Amino acid sequence: MNNETSNPASQPSAIADTSSIVDGLAQLSYVIQSVLGRSGAVYDLSPIQLRLLGILRDREPSMKQLAERLELDKSSITGLIDRAERRHLVERIPSPEDRRGFHVRLTPDGRRIAREIGGEIERRIGELVGVLTEAERGQLALLALKVAEVRKV
Repeated sequence: MNNETSNPASQPSAIADTSSIVDGLAQLSYVIQSVLGRSGAVYDLSPIQLRLLGILRDREPSMKQLAERLELDKSSITGLIDRAERRHLVERIPSPEDRRGFHVRLTPDGRRIAREIGGEIERRIGELVGVLTEAERGQLALLALKVAEVRKV
């Protein structure tokens, strides 16, 4: 196979081909999941627990909002928060809108761990995208966010 045919980026039609997009995104997903898995393993955190910490870095959502964001049912979100609470990563606080409801926020330990893992993830992904130019990294970030927004539909 010559260099021209082995590099999909050198073939404009391959870039627009849906199967090439699916293949590229699937491979990228596996790479990202590997980074997340290795980074979370240091603290014995699952990918869903990592997502929880990531969501809570800059907000204090209600249990319902968390369930929607994580696409979990009520019992699953309750169990996730219970486990994180036992590990002193999060705490429930009374909801200002609903006397029976709770919001969730990071504890100081949870915030520290989220910051440390976040830094590690950024470092590892930074190494991965280091093969891209600055303009390509910017374009990748914009495109990834645009595609991720579709998920909310």
